Order: sequence, then C-alpha cells, then structure tokens
Amino acid sequence: MKIKSQKDFFSGVMFAVVGLAFAWGASTYNVGNGARMGPGYFPLMLGIVMAIIGLGIMFTGLSVETDSGDKIGKWAWKQIFFIIGANLAFGILLGGLPSIGVPAMGMIIAIYALVILSSLAGNEFDLKKVLVLATVLAIGSYVAFIWALKLQIQVWPTFITG
Repeated sequence: MKIKSQKDFFSGVMFAVVGLAFAWGASTYNVGNGARMGPGYFPLMLGIVMAIIGLGIMFTGLSVETDSGDKIGKWAWKQIFFIIGANLAFGILLGGLPSIGVPAMGMIIAIYALVILSSLAGNEFDLKKVLVLATVLAIGSYVAFIWALKLQIQVWPTFITG
C-alpha cells in the first residue's frame, strides 16, 4: 500500500501513538464505569478517541490522492526549542527548583515568561502585543484559578509578598 499524503499519514501515526499511550497509562488507574467514573475513566476514553481519530487520519493519508504527495518538511528546531523551553521555564518558575536553589516565582511571573519565550518561536516579535497578551492571560488565570476556583497557587514571589 502506498502512502499518498505523508503529512496526513504521519500525523495520524502521531495521534494514534499518543492516544494509545494515554489509554495505556490510564489503565493503571481505577477506571470504574459510566455511572461511577474513576480517575482513569476520562484519560482512557480520551486516549481511545484520540487513537481512533489517528487511525482515521492515517487512512486518509493512504487513500486520498494529493498532487505533490504532501511531503514532510524539515524539523522546525527553533520552534521546538522555544516552545519546550517556555514550558520548562513556566514549570520551574511556578514551582521552583529546590534541588539547585531556584525559588518559586509565582504564577504571574511564570505566565509572563511562558508568553514571552513562546512568542520568540514565531517569525515576528512585537513586544507590546506580547505584553498585552501576557497581561490578559495573567489576569484571566488569576480570575479563573485563584478567585473562582480558589486554588492554592503562589501568585507572586515570596520576596514581594513576604
């Protein structure tokens, strides 16, 4: 069988593999049933649905003819570096890294770092727009998580709040 669209086929493979990994990981938790769902029920169902969607996309890549075959391009190393780095920085700034002496900086600073670092992955960078986006995201996160859900997340660094 010939692959007619490499992009569709390999994106379907990615969806199927991630879905199966989620389903397999969720199977170690108590799944329960539809009436009494356990902690593993939602990730299991999500993984199964994701794997089914991946199989459908793979089938499309094998059956639908495209003009150029939709070849896979080069890896976007710059984007991979900045997106993964932004997420790592967010986690470290939010919770700190006590093993090397990095204190938790709080949710607001972590969100600003996440938005600024991830925006560097794009082709154009406008600091004013990035700061507006970070401010809206920080305010929205504060309202959703601290005010509405009343979660106990450190908002500011301890050297500011005491």
